[in-house]
Amino acid sequence: MSRELITFEVDGEHFAIDIMATREIRAWSPVTRTPGTPAHVSGVINLRGAVLPVIDLAARLGWPPTDASERHAIIVTQLGDTIAGLIVEAVSDIVSLPDEALQPPPASARGAAARFIEGIAAVDDKMIMLINLDALADEGLTVLAAA
Repeated sequence: MSRELITFEVDGEHFAIDIMATREIRAWSPVTRTPGTPAHVSGVINLRGAVLPVIDLAARLGWPPTDASERHAIIVTQLGDTIAGLIVEAVSDIVSLPDEALQPPPASARGAAARFIEGIAAVDDKMIMLINLDALADEGLTVLAAA
């Protein structure tokens, strides 16, 4: 069996999420910052009348925050019980990945951000890390989405 994934870049690295969890891909639009939210929550945007929290995926993974610009995109996806946007550098491609191609992260990748990686696969000449979307959700995001 295989999985359909949408691939994208964050801080020059290649990632993927399940295409079935992807609601839409939006061009960059500025976010409205909100007080009291975790540092990885950049703010909110208006998505057809609904308030949508936006996560800086680089910051959530423990990397320096993204200095977002018009060249970035927002992937709207399901995170746990919440719909949220993920700031990414660029959306790359849709790939079909056989289940056996996905390997667990190496033991050396057991840091704080490792819980966000479901597995790693070699696709063409790139290593792609599959994001665990449920792990990205947190209490701060849920409270913001309910506001």
